[in-house]
Amino acid sequence: MKQIAVLVLGFFWFVSVAAQSFSFGVLSQRSAVLTAQYWNPILAYVGSKCGVTLELVTRKTAQDYSAAEARGEFDFVYSNHILAPSHAAAAYQVMARMAGAPIYGQIVVPQDSPLRGLRELQGRPVGFANNNAFVGYMAPMAALIQAGMTVKPVFGGNQEGIMAQLRAGAIPAAGVNSRVLQEYAAREGFQYRVLWNSQPYLNLPVAAHPRVPATVVTAVRAALIGMAADAPGQKILQASAAVIKQNPPWGFVAAQDGAYRNQREVYRIIWTKEGR
Repeated sequence: MKQIAVLVLGFFWFVSVAAQSFSFGVLSQRSAVLTAQYWNPILAYVGSKCGVTLELVTRKTAQDYSAAEARGEFDFVYSNHILAPSHAAAAYQVMARMAGAPIYGQIVVPQDSPLRGLRELQGRPVGFANNNAFVGYMAPMAALIQAGMTVKPVFGGNQEGIMAQLRAGAIPAAGVNSRVLQEYAAREGFQYRVLWNSQPYLNLPVAAHPRVPATVVTAVRAALIGMAADAPGQKILQASAAVIKQNPPWGFVAAQDGAYRNQREVYRIIWTKEGR
């Protein structure tokens, strides 16, 4: 009888988990169409492995997304805004990160720009995705402050939005995420030069809100990390990468909150400097 009871309880646990849906917030870096084309197949795969539904959620701009994330509206997130002081109350916990080389904050200009050095940006407009972006705002702004320079920030809504403005000549320079720019340039045929490069930082983390059951977090984490080693998963990753021109390696690797301590510190410095 005990064995039957355990089986019955296990069955009802499986049914309750399988019936659950969890929101998966993705920081707005690209258009909604590209974001959906990249993430929906990945989330469908992971959800099928875990017996849950993962629903892609984002916002029109990175600023709107960041505000919702700070309120803890998403169950899972792909975002480094969780490292900002404004997001501390939401208490998202890092569980994985995108595989591949580190990312860099860069200040870039079009290839044919007459600007040759960082000092030439003094007093000029400089584009950024939004004022919560890490490598696209925090890191380059910290470098500008350290150099004693003042610029006029122009915000583009998301990473590729400000890159489009740079490409169109609406702004002379932009602070960007190196990896997102590399992929954008490959798709759009955009040639650029780097005026400044940050130290390397870990790519954006995947994190879970404390309200998500630990069993679900563990299952989602395992499915993400194991995806690249599974033939169907590898095929999906490759197809998603082709959408945004993402170079290998693809997939996700394990990560913990402590590995992002240096990014939290940069956020803290800028938050203090800007009086937020």
